[in-house]
Amino acid sequence: MAASIVLHDFEPSIGAFLDEVLEGLSQPQKRLPSKYFYDRRGCELFEQICELEEYYLTRTELTIMRCWAGEMAARIGPRAMLLELGSGASLKTRLLLDRLQDPAAYVPVDIAREHLMATAAKLRLRYPGLDIRPLCADFFDWFEPPEFEQIPERTVVYFPGSTIGNFDPEETETLLERMAALAGSDGGLLIGFDLQKDPAVIEAAYNDARGVTAAFNKNLLARINRELDANFHLEHFDHRALYNADAGRIEMHLVSRRPQTVRVHGRAISFARGESICTEYSYKYNHRDFRRDAAGAGYRHVQTWTDERDYFAVAYFEVA
Repeated sequence: MAASIVLHDFEPSIGAFLDEVLEGLSQPQKRLPSKYFYDRRGCELFEQICELEEYYLTRTELTIMRCWAGEMAARIGPRAMLLELGSGASLKTRLLLDRLQDPAAYVPVDIAREHLMATAAKLRLRYPGLDIRPLCADFFDWFEPPEFEQIPERTVVYFPGSTIGNFDPEETETLLERMAALAGSDGGLLIGFDLQKDPAVIEAAYNDARGVTAAFNKNLLARINRELDANFHLEHFDHRALYNADAGRIEMHLVSRRPQTVRVHGRAISFARGESICTEYSYKYNHRDFRRDAAGAGYRHVQTWTDERDYFAVAYFEVA
């Protein structure tokens, strides 16, 4: 019988959630942290987004992984510990785990505890001999990875999707440096990032015809209502996602349809008509700039894999 899965729990507290929400809503440009999208309903909606015709990102990255996961696994090498940030459903991870030579351990890290444990349980059935140690945390905060009786040959941080694009340049630098510290000497980073392309293609990915992304965006307000004693009326906000060409990023907002006052844990937050809450940035990169940023954080570029349209990239770096 397989051993039970032990959760390493660094989940942010309700108090931290409240503090970040109130601080963000107090700014001249109101903000909400995108990491809080992922409650149970948010995870369900994001999985639906990944299957949308307009949302090229997941489909393209999966194509890259199916073509080149063997080469990626060879770069990682045998007896490696794979530490995945923002593991989600771990669909791309399975393509990698299937090809790794005698992996020492897999540590999926995610802020959505229930979803994390469900995914870890499925992976335990698929890989019964693999040491799986789920870790619930905000990966932007420092955490200590699990210790192992048998020390892996190396640690490789896996950061799939385009999540690296959700951070401002200063935050990206900090996160890249923290991932290098997690990987340690002789460690590696396998990371996905979205590439610059026709803005119409990018905007369509965040404004799907079925309105799933709009529901995903508004679900953040529903979570705040439920967990932080707030009274947002979701029907009084519109979803909007626009490409900022100067900054090279998608900016996702919730726009107030009318003058209104919302209470969050007793604090009144006023909105003018047309005032917005920025809920997510998604930066789009070119290869040269991403390699420059990685080099500045202490990495040496080894190899990049992309699709035939050059829409998306997965790159492998070693800690320099």
